[in-house]
Amino acid sequence: MSGITIKTKEEVDALREGGKNLAHVLKELAKVVKPGVTKLELDYLAEKLIIEGGDEPAFKNYRPDGAKIAFPATLCVSANDDVVHGIPTSEPLKEGDIVGLDLGLKHKGLFTDAAITVGVGKVGRDAQKLMEVTRKSLEVGIKAARAGSYTGDIGYAIESYVNKFGYGIVRDLSGHGVGYKIHEPPYVPNFGEQGDGVLLRPGMVLALEPMINIGGDEIVLGKDNFTYRTRDRSLSAHFEKTIVITHGAAEVLTPW
Repeated sequence: MSGITIKTKEEVDALREGGKNLAHVLKELAKVVKPGVTKLELDYLAEKLIIEGGDEPAFKNYRPDGAKIAFPATLCVSANDDVVHGIPTSEPLKEGDIVGLDLGLKHKGLFTDAAITVGVGKVGRDAQKLMEVTRKSLEVGIKAARAGSYTGDIGYAIESYVNKFGYGIVRDLSGHGVGYKIHEPPYVPNFGEQGDGVLLRPGMVLALEPMINIGGDEIVLGKDNFTYRTRDRSLSAHFEKTIVITHGAAEVLTPW
């Protein structure tokens, strides 16, 4: 696949620095998630912390390919049946919600990308299990990401794990390359066949991000042209880390 890039040691060093900064911001955001906090307050804090760390927000004013408008915020905030790319609003979080926090930053000219899903107050058993399975599926995918393997091996590992729980795996969105841009080739789907897809080589930097639904896998785009929701309005969870492929186990660059 054309457009796939291999990062140099110096670039990986910079991405590692930026990734640690990004992980710090996500951890701080998770600490303030509670009933009554608004999505806009989380967005404001994310931007404040990124700038204080000497970095730049990656998502604010970013216009993805095919988008009619640029994304207007620093942080994507996606609650409950929102899958990803939720635009922050003045809506307060409620007890029992689950909320995805997806964030990117630019450090020394290079981009990292990560996401967590957090429970608001006390969440139900089903929601808690969904978050645990989704988080574990990311770990499973990272373990499969080794030089000499393929993007299909990552998807196969994630799909094989998630299928045991009967959850829906979002198929219309995927992980991706990252580094010089927010989104680079290759696509890294969260399903697939072993040995299919793009060969993984040392120096490739990828953002792996399983998006898992309690219900079916179908999603719809909201009227704001950014927020994707589950078609059946079931809960969705999202976890993401930026990694670099090495000669051994992949290294996590955003260790939240």
